[in-house]
Amino acid sequence: MESIKPEINGILKECYPQIKELNPAQKAVVDAGFLEDNHNYIIAIPTASGKTLLGVMAALDTILKGGKVVYAVPLISIQNEKFKEFKKFEKFDIKVGKHPSSSDLAVMVFESFDALTRFSWNTLGDVDLLIVDEFHMIGEYSRGPTIECALTRSHILNPGMRIIALSATIKNMNELANWLDAHVVEHVFRPVPLYKDVLNIEEMEVKNKNDVILQVLNHSITESSQILVFVSTRRFTESLANYISGKIKKNLPHDKKDAFERVAEKILEVPRRRGSRPTSVCLKLAECIREGVAFHHAGLFDKQREIIEDEFRAGNLLMITATPSLMYGVNLPSKNVVIRDYTRWTSQGPQPIPVFDYEQMSGRAGRPGYDDEGYSYLIAKSVDEAYNLKDHYLYGEIEATNSKLLENKDAVYRQIISQVASRLSKTPEDIQNFFKETFYGFQMYNNEILSVYTSDSMEYEINEALEFLIHHGMIKPTPEGLKTTPLGTLISRTNYSVETAVRLKEYTTRNTQLDISSLIYEIAKTPDIIPVSFKGRKSKEPVRDKLNIKGVFVVEVGNNEATAAALMEWIEEHTEYEIENAFNVYAASTRRTAYDASLLVKFYKEMCEILNIYSYTPDLETLTARLYYGVKDDLIPLVVGVKRLGRKRARALVKTFGTDLSNVSKNELIRVEGIGPKIAESITKKYK
Repeated sequence: MESIKPEINGILKECYPQIKELNPAQKAVVDAGFLEDNHNYIIAIPTASGKTLLGVMAALDTILKGGKVVYAVPLISIQNEKFKEFKKFEKFDIKVGKHPSSSDLAVMVFESFDALTRFSWNTLGDVDLLIVDEFHMIGEYSRGPTIECALTRSHILNPGMRIIALSATIKNMNELANWLDAHVVEHVFRPVPLYKDVLNIEEMEVKNKNDVILQVLNHSITESSQILVFVSTRRFTESLANYISGKIKKNLPHDKKDAFERVAEKILEVPRRRGSRPTSVCLKLAECIREGVAFHHAGLFDKQREIIEDEFRAGNLLMITATPSLMYGVNLPSKNVVIRDYTRWTSQGPQPIPVFDYEQMSGRAGRPGYDDEGYSYLIAKSVDEAYNLKDHYLYGEIEATNSKLLENKDAVYRQIISQVASRLSKTPEDIQNFFKETFYGFQMYNNEILSVYTSDSMEYEINEALEFLIHHGMIKPTPEGLKTTPLGTLISRTNYSVETAVRLKEYTTRNTQLDISSLIYEIAKTPDIIPVSFKGRKSKEPVRDKLNIKGVFVVEVGNNEATAAALMEWIEEHTEYEIENAFNVYAASTRRTAYDASLLVKFYKEMCEILNIYSYTPDLETLTARLYYGVKDDLIPLVVGVKRLGRKRARALVKTFGTDLSNVSKNELIRVEGIGPKIAESITKKYK
């Protein structure tokens, strides 16, 4: 640490006391001079090699010189983790926040930073350093185009802003470096050695892949280590956890049983605190955790996932079975990683995972400060399959990182709208010039074969997208150049997809009267709603029946229909437990989905007003509140007017006193279950 400036070193020693010296990878980056010069850098070192600390050093160096820093990440889970980690800098008078207008170090998700480049140019101009974490995600289909275009706009609007990209190893690193005009520092050192292997059923003489995992777990129990297993679906995470927990009861460490029981109770307490009985998924999860095994997927309550992550870090769980989404995001230490399923379901059927994803999952094994070594195991059914998997994944090259910008039609639409709304582009030629500056444009124009066709191809794609946007009333040609319509301006100031806007606009033209149930179904079908999905193959007729009762008639019943039915139940004050039992869905996500739906209804209200439809406004405002709070109409004044009251206590009050509480005393209120002095005081204040 001696090579670091004393003022930075002092902060690091205080905030990261566990780090006594830089590892070889970190030292190589520091020795390359990235703290001395003002060049852009791409830092590519293995997972768990301390990329964050390098980003922190550069951030502190900039802030101590009076500058501002944005630390951009792809996921909210990473944002929350980094925000919590960086908060410790505040003792050194460094303001940490989530927007650079009010902080020295702002932790932002890619979408928020993209919005900054579109409309907050003064604030963007104040940013001296941008750190992009998980930079390799620039080649990912959904979030890749967002950060790619945000970087392109940043370069145009604030060319003096320095960029440091933190990444796993990328095959075409020089191509990305040339686009960013960046120096590259690569290093292979990993603080915790990682050993990779392929295990197979034949050689281990067991019946199936789950029994191979059981053997790995039994071995990890004997050495007091942990295991993280990746499978392809939510259902598989549950079935595997259930299978393993039933097999290891006799091998459980006696000193861990009390901890397992405590964690299981914390899991069951989450729905109870929200006014719901534990769902069958909650009960199954708690039962598995009593044997030290947890499953982790998006169908759980957010708080339950947080508990699982925290308790695993604390050593109070032996094993987590998870979907591949966990390969990004929160830091979970595990000595052993098992990748059971190396295929993933796509629109083209089951497809092998990329080598890059295999490397990301394997990289979760062996975390500094927890393990001396890490082990990653891929599982095969036969010796021959194991040989092929070794050849492809252990010894094969990772795929090149390519821009997905023009593959993602919605990203193209959104970026064109953003360029026109911000007045950065006034003509089709301006738009084409912007796309030339993106990583996509760089790749195309610097490819000897494709460059011949790139200009014509790009012009065709952009003109086609412009025609689409003009046809749907989002952009209009004027004598002064292209401009966004009020609808286009509204879209540009949100992160909603153009497909969502088109769907809702067409819904308005089809319906002369507002029907709440059909609107909920329309919203449930948009790509901006995370669906409430079915748990298994049980009958889907209860969902069809619910929709029919509400006047929504469907032919096929899938997750969109399940989402609509769940939202309809939610605003009728049914709990997650009741929704799960009614429809056999992962109901724990209903509250999160309802919150997103409430924001979409608000967006739809604004769209209606732009289209000069004002008669819907009161009903849409009511629906927004009903979705947000999960209540019937009569509870809205109570739950909106009294903070943290909640629907369960609000309903108890209305049942006891009716909707007018103006003549109810504080003492009378306290007699209602769940109403304490503070809430009673808030209620009396509201009605007086």
